[in-house]
Amino acid sequence: MPRLRLLVALPALLIATACANSGANYTPVIDGPRGPTYEADLAACQQLAASGGVVDGRVAGSTATGAGIGAASAVIWDGNSSNLGEAAAVGAIAGLASGVARQNRSRENIVRNCMSGRGYRVLG
Repeated sequence: MPRLRLLVALPALLIATACANSGANYTPVIDGPRGPTYEADLAACQQLAASGGVVDGRVAGSTATGAGIGAASAVIWDGNSSNLGEAAAVGAIAGLASGVARQNRSRENIVRNCMSGRGYRVLG
């Protein structure tokens, strides 16, 4: 049983660390000339986007929700709770991945808005 927990927890940990700040490293498409302060502006905006925690309350909530849905589906579809822990773990991993993806999109939006606020015409 401890080995199973490690096999389930390891991918979740890898997903969270691999994707932790990828949204903050986003480089938007800019229309028009890039002035002499472009690189400094981009670095400042990316730093602003990265300033939040790696896992916030919404990511934790998505993980918990995924675990609950996984556990509930195991009981509903199987009619028993023999693999309840495994189903909850799979649901938690799916919830974690969903929460991290949402957080990365939010960080990309921070970079876009910051660059736009600094006078760049951001296309995407």
